[in-house]
Amino acid sequence: MFIDTARNPTTRAPEERNVPGDKIWRAAIFRSSGAKRIFGSLRSINIASLQDDGVGGITLTRKEEVDGLFHRLTYTHIAQLVVVLLCALALKLYYSTASANQLRWILAPTTFLVELISGAPFEFESHAGYISSDRSFLIAASCAGVNFLITSFLMLSLRRLWRDRSRDLPWKFIPVAALFAYFATLVANTVRISTALRLRRIPLEISGLSGNQLHRFEGIFIYFGFLLLLFMVSEKMSSTTASELPVYPRMDPRLLRKYLFPLLIYYATTLGIPLANGAYRGGIATTDFWQHSVFVLLTPLLLILPLATFRFFRDRVRYALACR
Repeated sequence: MFIDTARNPTTRAPEERNVPGDKIWRAAIFRSSGAKRIFGSLRSINIASLQDDGVGGITLTRKEEVDGLFHRLTYTHIAQLVVVLLCALALKLYYSTASANQLRWILAPTTFLVELISGAPFEFESHAGYISSDRSFLIAASCAGVNFLITSFLMLSLRRLWRDRSRDLPWKFIPVAALFAYFATLVANTVRISTALRLRRIPLEISGLSGNQLHRFEGIFIYFGFLLLLFMVSEKMSSTTASELPVYPRMDPRLLRKYLFPLLIYYATTLGIPLANGAYRGGIATTDFWQHSVFVLLTPLLLILPLATFRFFRDRVRYALACR
């Protein structure tokens, strides 16, 4: 409800109750015009402040800094991605023509670890590799595990780039990833060769699998198992937040999508690169390659599906214990 203070004496100010009406109207007009002048001056100050050269210059400078930072981050990540891919490609090209003599930087420590675990002595023969004392087992250039090294390096580097794509990454993460991939390759290759030595001494036969196929299955199983283990360790080390409240576990498809990343990297290096190389050279893949492809496609699933099921039931047990 609006009350006219000029016409209602009870609502006037004390000093205005005995003042003639025309003076009251003039005072009201004066107060109204004064308010307009005050608000007008505030508005003019606000506009003037916005139009001030100094403020405008500072605002423009900050905007340019933000835009420059965004572009710098984008170009830095692209450059890091290119460097990672070039490193992997250069190592692949080097390995395709390298002899056992040129691969001693990875064959020598692998053989040393195999000797510690198996107890079997090995000696180096030029351009052949490390051969056992009974001359029945050879650790050749094809056993160096360089393909696993490339796969591990790509997985660690690309995962880091994707996970921290909104932040500025220092360039040192590339040699750090290469170092971790190298040590993981030594461990995985040592386990694989030591297992192959033991399987060679045990008369093990599986229906439908020849000796070469069993050796192939063993290699893929161990290599991808260590690749998956390396991925889980790196994810555990990089995770900084954890939920404190128990959440009822469900068979979340995101869990399978998480394991899909190392699986795709593994498929790309073990199948994609050979297929691209064969297409470039115009050659036709042999029957042995397609048999190898079947093992590569199916063997990793024997690790991922049970692991996802185990984590699901483990989380259910933890949830039940936390809710007691």
